[in-house]
Amino acid sequence: MTDVLVYISILIISFAVLQGLVAMVNLIFRQPVGRSGQSLAGKISVLIPVRNEENNIGNLLSDLQRTHDPELEILVYDDGSSDNSAVLVKRIADKDHRIRLIPGEELPQGWLGKTHACHRLAMEAQGDCFLFLDADVRIDGNIIRKTVALASENGLCLLSVFPRQIMLTPGEWCTVPLMHFILLSLLPLILVRHSGFSSLSAANGQFMLFDACVYRKYLPHEKMKADKVEDISIARWLKKSGLKVACLTGIPEIQCRMYTGFREAVNGFTKNVSAFFGNSLLMAFLFWAITTLGWAVVFYACGWIIGLIYLFALLATRIMISLAAKQKVQMNLLFWVPQQITLLFILLKSVQFKINRKYTWKGRSIQS
Repeated sequence: MTDVLVYISILIISFAVLQGLVAMVNLIFRQPVGRSGQSLAGKISVLIPVRNEENNIGNLLSDLQRTHDPELEILVYDDGSSDNSAVLVKRIADKDHRIRLIPGEELPQGWLGKTHACHRLAMEAQGDCFLFLDADVRIDGNIIRKTVALASENGLCLLSVFPRQIMLTPGEWCTVPLMHFILLSLLPLILVRHSGFSSLSAANGQFMLFDACVYRKYLPHEKMKADKVEDISIARWLKKSGLKVACLTGIPEIQCRMYTGFREAVNGFTKNVSAFFGNSLLMAFLFWAITTLGWAVVFYACGWIIGLIYLFALLATRIMISLAAKQKVQMNLLFWVPQQITLLFILLKSVQFKINRKYTWKGRSIQS
């Protein structure tokens, strides 16, 4: 039995080393956005799907207005909001000709709300680039032109960004950093751009910049119209088609407060957590078990010295991920254990979702 535990502990330690190396790559080889891009000609369509976002959409539109870029086309699709989102957008649009509100229509059968909203926005857009932004994203400076320049220089058909996350409550610190912990310890983001393997793909629907010609040719949101994690699926499909994509994180000029508390964050992650593990909940639970309970096996089978070295490696990995994601290191260390407990809770809720085959998000049912 002891020999078996030793072999298991070797596998656990090897996985921790792999996570540490991936985190180090993501920290050292962070991909800079580069020059300002102000000299780039061309119209950019900023496309924002909105459903009950009256607390957020005004802030994003104000950020976009401050760019003073006459070549911005800003389209907002009201996806059946029951609050004052549409009224607020209309009021701002009356003062800025670049902004236009597109009234929503009944959701067609077979579509999810966000994919339909993004598709409708693209059908109205006239730009050379399509930038899809979630309403809770905040933009600072000339980051839009910078990302367009980066995409153009590297021949990218899709450039996606994981925004720097704003977290103001303990519940958010228990949940939101899990996204970066999984992503930045399992996937070297530099390989999203430089590897042809579609499995090495990542994207975040909060910020997705497309070459408009490529988008119009393939209509990716229509292809993924019933996909709960359409952003990742689109990135994988484009790479399978031989097109270049890239994914960045830790850019200070792009921020987002995804959720405002624990319950909302858990519900949000429940619908897509398995996508980080190739849509395998089994692999997700295995990841949780190794990263949460692995230390006990290592200490028991290998002794205190190796056990302490193992814990130091885990600590170093957490620090590197926090730095790469531009998150407060001390907060992620403080919430280390609560985050692992929360991940288990999210996984169990995801299993319940699979069994019930029904999930509600923003007042709509989503089938599994």
